[in-house]
Amino acid sequence: MSQAEVLRMKPPLVPLATLISRELRNEKVEKPFVKYGQAALAKKGEDYFLVKPDCQRIPGNPATSFSVFAIFDGHNGISAAIFAKENLLSNVLSAIPQGISREEWLQALPRALVAGFVKTDIEFQQRGETSGTTVTFVVIDGWTVTVASVGDSRCILDTQGGIVSLLTVDHRLEENAEERERVTASGGEVGRLNVFGGNEVGPLRCWPGGLCLSRSIGDTDVGEFIVPIPHVKQVKLSNAGGRLIIASDGIWDALSSDMAAKSCRGLPADLGAKMVVKEALRSRGLKDDTTCLVVDIIPSDQPVLPSTPRKKQNMLSSILFRKKSLNFTNKTTNKLSAIGVVEELFEEGSAVLAERLGKDFPTNANSGIFRCAVCQVDQPPAEGLTLSSGPFFSHGSKHWEGPFLCTNCRKKKDAMEGKRPSRPTAVA
Repeated sequence: MSQAEVLRMKPPLVPLATLISRELRNEKVEKPFVKYGQAALAKKGEDYFLVKPDCQRIPGNPATSFSVFAIFDGHNGISAAIFAKENLLSNVLSAIPQGISREEWLQALPRALVAGFVKTDIEFQQRGETSGTTVTFVVIDGWTVTVASVGDSRCILDTQGGIVSLLTVDHRLEENAEERERVTASGGEVGRLNVFGGNEVGPLRCWPGGLCLSRSIGDTDVGEFIVPIPHVKQVKLSNAGGRLIIASDGIWDALSSDMAAKSCRGLPADLGAKMVVKEALRSRGLKDDTTCLVVDIIPSDQPVLPSTPRKKQNMLSSILFRKKSLNFTNKTTNKLSAIGVVEELFEEGSAVLAERLGKDFPTNANSGIFRCAVCQVDQPPAEGLTLSSGPFFSHGSKHWEGPFLCTNCRKKKDAMEGKRPSRPTAVA
């Protein structure tokens, strides 16, 4: 075959700039617009928030963009909230393997969130400070929304059909019987505050420490059965879009999920956030730090998420709902309904680290070096244990099964599960 014939058979070369332009145009069509607003009023000054709408899975490639929104409600000081705000995102991203596709990235995200939360907690507790913080951490990649949470901050989804869904689980001991059982089984005590005369007052708390929450980041002075392992939920919206309301308990102590959603319908995200805060103050007054993020995921560059009349509950049978099974452990409950299709991709809230990281977490066993699934530090096998091994594991007695944990992270895991005494309570 002549050289001229070969050249005729080859497709014409396309300039790189043209290819990038095409990719960006395609992404713009496929990806929704994300618009957001924030509002807050301080009582104690312990609420912090994170807004990063311009993250990139591949640095320098706008086609791989994703957004992060988070609320950090501190208690007993501000240091834990500030530390989590500054370090949690990088800790999560460091737990995701490099060079994977977007679909693989989304599938790895729930486990990476667990590893990132635990790593952030370990790093903060090493500082010896005693404050703590709730976290509600939201990652938006296209139409896929992934929410990880500890504590009692909350994220709700309001869809175009007016159906409000909770994407988080409250970790208040007063309301969560399953968490009460877990804390007591791990060695903590749950009860109300005793005052003079033996009367019990206030909400249920965990002792030692007196914390009302069963999960948080920080709280060094409380037993380690108060865990940083988050509830994680991942959903994919239909192209009708939806509105997220992410807020601290200063909002949710005053407003129900339905009330918060209804108070800002038909308003742009920035005005919507202000209206939610205003409604909470009108209902309860300023009794706590009150912070709200409103995030619209919309199909076009329009100022407001379209609203439709709220559907009656007996009409829900006509609305399509679909669950999608992925390759990793998937425990779901049929809570989400919307006009169009909402896929519930993943939900897991177990406080057992082995159930959250699984056995197929990436390791590089061929090199003789193992990477800790939590802190991401490379170490030889002799320096740590696999997550599936028992507390008295002998290195020569069992085949390595991932994921690998370094000694420090293994101690943290055992403490969270009540397999060793937690650190002594700090005395003021």
